[in-house]
Amino acid sequence: MNLKSSSRRAFLQSAAGGVIVSASLTSPDTDAAAASEAIRVANPVSGDVLQTQGMLSADRRQLIEQQRAIPVAGNTDVLVCGGGPAGIAAAIAAARAGASVQLIEVAGCLGGVWTAGLLTKILDAENKSGVMDELLTAFASRGSEVARDSRGTVYDPEIAKLVLEELCVDAGVKIRLHTRLVGAVTDSNNRVVAVLTESKSGREAWLADRFVDCSGDGDLAAHAGCRFDVGVGSDCECQPMSMLALLTGIDAEAVRPYIRETAASAKPLLLKLMEDNGITPSYRGPTLRHLHSGIYSIMTNHEYGVSAFDADAITQATIRARREIHEIVNGLRSLGGIWKDIAVVATAEQLGVREGRRIRGRYHITAQDLAKGLKHPESVCQAKFPIDVHALNQDGNKEVSREFKKGGLKPYDIPYPALIAADVDGLLMAGRCISGDFIAHSSYRVTGNSVPMGEAAGRAAAISVKQHVMPHELKWDEIKG
Repeated sequence: MNLKSSSRRAFLQSAAGGVIVSASLTSPDTDAAAASEAIRVANPVSGDVLQTQGMLSADRRQLIEQQRAIPVAGNTDVLVCGGGPAGIAAAIAAARAGASVQLIEVAGCLGGVWTAGLLTKILDAENKSGVMDELLTAFASRGSEVARDSRGTVYDPEIAKLVLEELCVDAGVKIRLHTRLVGAVTDSNNRVVAVLTESKSGREAWLADRFVDCSGDGDLAAHAGCRFDVGVGSDCECQPMSMLALLTGIDAEAVRPYIRETAASAKPLLLKLMEDNGITPSYRGPTLRHLHSGIYSIMTNHEYGVSAFDADAITQATIRARREIHEIVNGLRSLGGIWKDIAVVATAEQLGVREGRRIRGRYHITAQDLAKGLKHPESVCQAKFPIDVHALNQDGNKEVSREFKKGGLKPYDIPYPALIAADVDGLLMAGRCISGDFIAHSSYRVTGNSVPMGEAAGRAAAISVKQHVMPHELKWDEIKG
């Protein structure tokens, strides 16, 4: 088979809508075989699947999959990719603004790093209104004394799962879990019109008038062909990932000096206890939190040099991180005394990823904006969290890097245009994948900022549909209400 073809110049069009598949979904040097009828029709009841066929290249390095029809699973006003803190806020806001909304999430729960990642602490949330304030109130009122004392910023992940599902369902959001985005489709006007997903239901297409990328890593925007930045320097160095865990078997009063909310001295005190007894955590700022009754969370792991886009690397990092957590807990248990019954309840389903893609938007937040305390007429929210670059490698101090803090930071605005994709129309972003530089990202990436970003993006998506304009054509006063 001749693998050289003219497919670089050819576009695949659907017979019904004339939709043009973006270059990211076609191979520049292969041509799919002619479509053939599927052997079976996918059936979620009987378990039948839509089978695929293909041809293996002579060097066995590529499999050329046959062209086939992809079923359209949904058609809504707004589609939100990613059900983490930004995504749930985007979906709720869009639905409350009157749009039909589809929310797609890869995990088996909503909440992202809050729930599947067992984060248990929401940073930079105290000065936020809207959905963020609503969530904090719910986490506090339905949580423990610890949750109430912290105004919901220290929360129980299981309560968070339930609250997020209830709010989305009550708003009328259509939720699809266990589903991963694998492609995006743009039309001849460079507007996003569909996404492709994979799940137990097979490969499916989802149509919408507006899209919001809340994937964290900017997956939707990348598939749509948007430009983006990763990490810092020519090697695209990114901040390390971390796995969190839930623990039990210790008494809150006995370990009070080591609990983060007690005092700033808790982290160095816990590190000294570990290192004095031969326990060497990969993160030198070990953080222990009391959630409720006999349940605690701990973050004491760093995974350096792992790409957010490399499934093999993430797999190995996950295995290492889980092993390290158990080794640390076993080491603490061996000390006896107040630690004699400490045990792991659960490790996170997913690693906490601090950095993925930063998608180019219509405004680019910079370190200079942070230094001067940017005031912007289209401010989504004000961010106050400090510049927080965790060590980029294992050399020297393994907590945070001080060199990036030199320019300083004042409370600054996150502008709405930073949430609008620069390279395609009909696409907004919210969360850590918005447009900014490496230093600015280290501040705005925390989840207390992700929620108001998502709320603004969701409302903008819904209102732009109602007014038949693109998101970048909206006036900010029309969005914020």
